[in-house]
Amino acid sequence: MAQRVAIGFLALMYVAGVVGIHWRVHPDFILLTPLNLLFSLVVALYFHQNRSSRLTWFLVLSYFLGFSAELFGVQTGILFGEYAYGAVLGPKIWGTPVMIGVNWMLVSYTAGMVVNAVVPEWSWQVRAVLGALLLVVLDLFIEPVAMAYDFWQWEGGVVPLRNYVGWFLVALPLQAFFAYQFKGQKNKVAAMLFIFQFAFFLLLGKF
Repeated sequence: MAQRVAIGFLALMYVAGVVGIHWRVHPDFILLTPLNLLFSLVVALYFHQNRSSRLTWFLVLSYFLGFSAELFGVQTGILFGEYAYGAVLGPKIWGTPVMIGVNWMLVSYTAGMVVNAVVPEWSWQVRAVLGALLLVVLDLFIEPVAMAYDFWQWEGGVVPLRNYVGWFLVALPLQAFFAYQFKGQKNKVAAMLFIFQFAFFLLLGKF
């Protein structure tokens, strides 16, 4: 029952996000994005079964690897290409939003749970690759929306191929850790949350 309530609430929240951002119900509505990320992560983790230090290490690794990769990317342009963050994701350190690490925690955890739900018996190596590819597919839908609403901007307004290669390279070790440590672990709320994120960017990209 609790899972159904959480899934229903998250669905309504993401629908409200699409409506509020697309129709610009308030000029500052989109600035609630960091709060949305934090709340989504907390809800997903609440339904994680058998909590242990493995989960803590995964979350710490996801945050610091994700944030460090973004920081390196912004400062050098080497990993993802030349891009710069706008104001939507909140306060920054050296041009990199603090919340981007939370976003990596959220998408890495939820993508891993989707793979676990779909192919639970496959080897951890294959599930890791599938999880990383799933995140690359998600980013394909994120990028047009991110540029349209000034989450970040790419030099020349074009997303380079190396961005997706970079996403895969950052996502793969995180998904490998997840697949190895959480084989058989299920979290329906987290899996549905990944689908909601996918639908969120798909719908905003279509409008």
